[in-house]
Amino acid sequence: MVHSGINEHIIQTLFIALAFSVVVPLYVFHLLRLKLNVFDAGAVASAYGSVSAVTFISAASFLEMNHTPFGGHMVAAMALMEAPAIVVGVILIRKYDKTSSEKGSLKKVLHEAFTNGSVLMILGSLAIGIIADSKQAEGIKSFTSDIFKGFLAIFLLEMGMVAAKRFKAFIQYGWFVSLFSILIPLINGTLAVFVTTFGNIDIGNRFMLAILAASASYIAVPAAMRLAAPKADPGLYIPMALGLTFPFNITIGMPLYWMLIQQFPSI
Repeated sequence: MVHSGINEHIIQTLFIALAFSVVVPLYVFHLLRLKLNVFDAGAVASAYGSVSAVTFISAASFLEMNHTPFGGHMVAAMALMEAPAIVVGVILIRKYDKTSSEKGSLKKVLHEAFTNGSVLMILGSLAIGIIADSKQAEGIKSFTSDIFKGFLAIFLLEMGMVAAKRFKAFIQYGWFVSLFSILIPLINGTLAVFVTTFGNIDIGNRFMLAILAASASYIAVPAAMRLAAPKADPGLYIPMALGLTFPFNITIGMPLYWMLIQQFPSI
């Protein structure tokens, strides 16, 4: 995005992406509080407000098969949606945690949310990505591309083992979390399709926004919540995001959002 420049359409697209990453955790958290505790509700809300990079890559392949381009700034939109959702989730957990001995002010809650180690790491990475040029990025390529894949594989394996050990939590909530894992991405993706009918946004960018809104994080959020909300159960939010929402978006969500975009062109 640094090299391609910024125009009105890019700002509009990034604003929509940012709005979804803030609003989705807010309404999802309160829905989940009907059945889940504060920590699990906050972690799941963050996951569904954040994004899945693998789903994003799959969506890019879908557009390529349909010979439809999308803007390079959509990668920035994806990165932009990670941290706000985690921050909102942490704020909600701090605000509604009845077990905490300290009931801090909003200022204190915000300070704790933004200075949390996992959030600082994501915000710092985003800032570095914005100010770094291609020559600087090339110097650390072995860490950001080659070795990163190995660490990611180990991390996903470890999180999968943790989720498997605590899978009883997922079964315990039964139909509620299973239905939630399908309906919420469907609602978010469809809402993104209709929101983007205004503003003359390209078809490819509309599709990518719908996928980003519909996806759920099973990499960034679990890593962040292990530090920010250790009481949240990964045996709940990882199977929801990875076991149900991810395959739903790949098999049903993408063709559905694509069809809706064709039916409702941008004004």
